[in-house]
Amino acid sequence: MQLLQLFLLQLLLGLSHGFFTPLKTTTTTTTPPTRLFVSSSSTTTNSNNLETAVSNLKQVLEREYVTFFDPMVKEYYLPQVKFTDPLNKLEGIDAYANNVDMLAGRTWMGKILFDNASIQLHSVTGGEILDSGSNKQRSTSSISNIQTRWTLRFTFAALPWKPTARFSGISVYEVQPSGSPQGVVITSQHDYWDNLNLQPGGTNKYEDASRLEGLQDLWNQLKPGGFQAQAAAPELPYSLLRRGKDYQVRRYPSYTAVRLNAYTRRDEGYERLGSFTSSGSESALGPALLRVQSEDSSQKTMSWPLTYAPPGETEPPSPKQALQKLEGIETGGVLEIVTIPSQVIAVRDYTDASMEPVVRKNDRLLRESLQRDGLVPSAEGELQFAQYDAIFSMGQRRGEVWIPLQDGGHPW
Repeated sequence: MQLLQLFLLQLLLGLSHGFFTPLKTTTTTTTPPTRLFVSSSSTTTNSNNLETAVSNLKQVLEREYVTFFDPMVKEYYLPQVKFTDPLNKLEGIDAYANNVDMLAGRTWMGKILFDNASIQLHSVTGGEILDSGSNKQRSTSSISNIQTRWTLRFTFAALPWKPTARFSGISVYEVQPSGSPQGVVITSQHDYWDNLNLQPGGTNKYEDASRLEGLQDLWNQLKPGGFQAQAAAPELPYSLLRRGKDYQVRRYPSYTAVRLNAYTRRDEGYERLGSFTSSGSESALGPALLRVQSEDSSQKTMSWPLTYAPPGETEPPSPKQALQKLEGIETGGVLEIVTIPSQVIAVRDYTDASMEPVVRKNDRLLRESLQRDGLVPSAEGELQFAQYDAIFSMGQRRGEVWIPLQDGGHPW
């Protein structure tokens, strides 16, 4: 194990020292950003031209994220563009492009090290035109920073257990007007990670962290884990929106589920739902979702997901087999098929058994984290938690508390 840790440490140090960059790079002093001066009579015309140029740039960024920068539209980047993230500082468009190509597996070294790299773009904002008149004859036009919000993931294929690392955060692009055909140019890109750089207080403010913190975070994701409990079923898919310091935010698609509205013991609930989904019904997905009224723990339900809306769709397929089976049995309303709309959910994980004190403690801690980071939960009134492993399985368990976020109470 010590040799393995030494190997990983050396690998991480290589990553943080520009491991993705070419062996030889030429750095040039970046020219200070310039402002575009226009006469007052043509300010409106030039502002409109700038707005069009910025709009085109934002569309280019959207395409670059969707294609994982294949191709990277270099015409929109300053030749000496600067790139900074918690691990690396690069300068020059070639170093920047090589970094992306390596991670995407488009270089021979990247094919060895990485697999399944992807980046999901959540939003592109900013880029407003700022006009300020210095006198009656001249006006200065500048461009506010453009910000993208994203989630990045990649599998480190060079390690035998093939760990997957995930990062969420923002990129801040400094943009200035230019005399090029594009009309604007990116002079720098600064990436921030939600779990390292997002500051408390709910102001959505990001600040730099030390490279050591970045290395530690990557190490924690790549190092081998312990013996995990067996998953009870394939997992309901989701989009990771934020990987925070001590929680995640996910968007789940709309899905159908079979719900048990009354049970006494959890193993009895598992047996009842397992019997229903074992034959003559769509196979159940994980996790098992349990809801308990905050004031009365005897009021509880257990749901097992069945079908979910595929990408690009808003409604899940009807679970026809489950509906037909339910029509043929008498349950007294204890069992029913329900449709859950798409939701943005905050999640905090734990490895203890899902006993009431454990669930309530983690629910409280998650609510404190949401308040710290300015995220607004939906109305309280129930505890919601998820179990992923088979009820009597051995190994490290995976449990989570879930809190839906209020519409408008988050940036996604």
